[in-house]
Amino acid sequence: MNEELKKRKNEIRKMIWKEMWRKGISRFPPPFGRIPNFVGAEDAANLLRTLPEWKKAETIFCNPDSPQHPVRAYALIDGKTLIMATPRLKKGFLLLDSEKLQHINPWKATTIRGAFQYGRILDLLEIPEIDLKVCGSVAVDLEGRRIGKGHGYSEIEWGILRELKRVSETTPVVTTVHDIQVLNEVPSEPHDVPVDIIVTCTRVIRVERKIEKPKGIFWELVNEKMLEEIPILRVLKKMKQGL
Repeated sequence: MNEELKKRKNEIRKMIWKEMWRKGISRFPPPFGRIPNFVGAEDAANLLRTLPEWKKAETIFCNPDSPQHPVRAYALIDGKTLIMATPRLKKGFLLLDSEKLQHINPWKATTIRGAFQYGRILDLLEIPEIDLKVCGSVAVDLEGRRIGKGHGYSEIEWGILRELKRVSETTPVVTTVHDIQVLNEVPSEPHDVPVDIIVTCTRVIRVERKIEKPKGIFWELVNEKMLEEIPILRVLKKMKQGL
């Protein structure tokens, strides 16, 4: 990564975290170093439910972070199949079947603990086709460029799904954020996954996306430590090598 670009991304993260904390926008846990939870996360999730992309989607992929908990709960409430990334992708992806969980509180089932209790860890080839991918963000801009917390998990999720042909360039990518997280411009790199739709507590922004979504994993950026810490990535690499 270009060091100047890395520095700029970190400056934006720190600025957003500081402002959300100072203005009382952030909720527990404290925003620093993470995808920040925010006041109005439920409103943003409810607004997302009104979109045709949501209504049409049968299978929704979502990150495990706190601000997207309402999105995950509403996915079950609305009868969707939910694919949920596990924290740091250590256990890969979980499947939660709304039909099988009708008698379970969806807000409980879609916490991290609940998802492990009521969901099922998927083997790579069990992952279904994804109709809509939801991600958390630290900051986004009006052309769909996105900054996460800096560990690249959303990019790895997308890369795995794209390598398996479970998503494509036309698969909608949505992020739910607070309005303060929407900036005029944020820096981006080729491996960063842009979003198509930004949903805040108050509005839906269909971005004028000018960059393509990555076509897979950028294997040149994957080191041995990542392969060790993310077993699903190691399995995918072996599959591609025909081992």
